[in-house]
Amino acid sequence: MRTRCPNCGTTLSLDALIAHDGARDALGVAFKLSGALGHSLVRYLGLFRPETRELTMDRVAKLLTELLPDLQAQRIERNGQVFEATPECWAWAIDQALAAREAGRLATPLKGHGWLYQVMSQYQPQAVAPVLAPEARQQPRLPNRPQSQTTSALAALQERMNG
Repeated sequence: MRTRCPNCGTTLSLDALIAHDGARDALGVAFKLSGALGHSLVRYLGLFRPETRELTMDRVAKLLTELLPDLQAQRIERNGQVFEATPECWAWAIDQALAAREAGRLATPLKGHGWLYQVMSQYQPQAVAPVLAPEARQQPRLPNRPQSQTTSALAALQERMNG
């Protein structure tokens, strides 16, 4: 059976995935990270793909294995400090990374997780949630097109930096 990655478009046999050590490890980690967070992580892995090549399965497995302990512990360490890292924090930070790439503020391919962890160290759900409501009232919206979570989070972060 052939499989196709929705993020990078790579096509590979499922038998080959299971037979390859790195691919099997990556699949094992991926199965532990199902749901919305798992989908976000697949998109995040795309930030590591060189423009002219595909990610190797060994690299995918290494990247996921590096993240797994922090994902499971729901904590990260950055600059000697420990920060809570709930699934919402991970999803928010990944959205920030993808938005930064689209805006040209994040050079890819990424080499490590430092940028993501730095953004995660700034996550404050209690500060973001109250700010989103006033921002949503101030921003005009197009009909049938609600403001995305990424746009709302960026607006909240901008207001926090300005205020």
